[in-house]
Amino acid sequence: MGDMAETGAQEKHQVEEACADFVARFPGYKQTSLLDELRATEYRRLDDSGQVYLDYTGGSLYAETQLEQHLAMLRSSILGNPHSTNPTSTAMTEHVERTRQYVLSYFNASAEDYIPVFTSNASGALKLIGESFPFAPGSRFLLTFDNHNSVNGIREFARVKGATIHYAPLVAPGLRVDTGRLETLLDDADPVRENLFAYPAQSNFSGVKHPLDLVVRAQNKGWRVLLDAAAYVPTNRLDLKAVQPDFLTVSFYKMFGYPTGVGAALIRRPAFAKLQRPWFAGGTVNFASVQGRAHVLAPGEAAFEDGTLNYLSIPAVEIGLRHLQAIGMEMITERVRCLTGWMLDELLALRHSNGRAMVRIYGPTTTQARGGTVTLNLYDPEGHLLDYRRVEELAGQEGISLRTGCFCNPGAGEIAEGLTEEDMRAALTMGRDINLLGFVRLMRDRGHKSAGAIRASIGLVSNFADVWRFLGFVAGLRDQTRLTIGEVTFDIESCRVIRDGS
Repeated sequence: MGDMAETGAQEKHQVEEACADFVARFPGYKQTSLLDELRATEYRRLDDSGQVYLDYTGGSLYAETQLEQHLAMLRSSILGNPHSTNPTSTAMTEHVERTRQYVLSYFNASAEDYIPVFTSNASGALKLIGESFPFAPGSRFLLTFDNHNSVNGIREFARVKGATIHYAPLVAPGLRVDTGRLETLLDDADPVRENLFAYPAQSNFSGVKHPLDLVVRAQNKGWRVLLDAAAYVPTNRLDLKAVQPDFLTVSFYKMFGYPTGVGAALIRRPAFAKLQRPWFAGGTVNFASVQGRAHVLAPGEAAFEDGTLNYLSIPAVEIGLRHLQAIGMEMITERVRCLTGWMLDELLALRHSNGRAMVRIYGPTTTQARGGTVTLNLYDPEGHLLDYRRVEELAGQEGISLRTGCFCNPGAGEIAEGLTEEDMRAALTMGRDINLLGFVRLMRDRGHKSAGAIRASIGLVSNFADVWRFLGFVAGLRDQTRLTIGEVTFDIESCRVIRDGS
């Protein structure tokens, strides 16, 4: 019993010492104590469960009062499908339109400049833009390598319509855009054509914050600009008076956890006027005829909101946005900066007994122009890559939620891992039989390259204890030889590893 007490006292001393060191290095953390109070009340389930949540880039967490306020609204209201003028539909329409206006207000945008279109998520918003953008022979679609697959997918619409497609590369190891090459590609636009440049405000792979001034620089050279802000706005203020992309896409669950199933595209009116919808649906038309085989699209956002909106969830968006405003985005940004900086410093300091580094960080190793998404891989004392799937499994046994894989951002992953065009072509020869497990094996056969990584992301109510436990878990792998996950099958539909053994 005495030994256990002594061990506990030692651990407590280590934590207190580490916390004091952290605060000394990142004194701004003290100014974010409101978030600790919120965690103890609104997010108490985190500490009650003993879970460490480090997947904020995948989705944020909701506060208890968000649920309570939404439930209270539902309990006290009789709300119907908004596509009518009956009393219940009218009441619901008022909620939807109030939320629409609040979204504009939150991003400091005016209804004279932007039209907010509700979608199922950021991916749905991106698809709407891609299918409706007036690509044509002679126009260009330019993307950075660092884009989510929902942005990459727009190239299929561009290709079918005859547009030219180009990618602006990243520079390793920081994974920032090659600005010289990008400027050359931007100069190639024919200003009399409709050209689209797409990039993320913040990378969901590396955490890099790409320059927001790229928006106006591209626009001045004849481009419409699509800014994917899904990974940026959960922890950063975005002012649409200061930065005015033609298209902005967001997922609200990434900002405040609840509701899921609602996102938005905010579209500048001059760009909106150029869009050409390739089809129509219920709710998108003022008139449609079977015998006349014609239709007339509704004006404004209604032409793009297909079918019935997720109308009962939309009022919860305003509740979530008010929650973030009550906290203050500047406070969230500062907390994320402090915890991310400490995590990066401590990970890079980890060494095996033989002096070899344990961790490789993909992207910036400081907090300069980067967010709270930290992507890494771990290595054994001989420099061999540890199996990231096995690491995720072990972390899960410790109650730590990480994410592993390529994070739907193949371009950033290819540059980070040093994968080549030849590697990709070799993988594509596998045809329809290709899956993640087969790709991993192929890349290892082609030089022990990794085809995935570990992502730990910090967000709204992360705290010192979360990062401390994660660092302790990683340090516990010191001097481990290769971790393997054994024989597995990989279900590409569910993205789950299914083990065949114990």
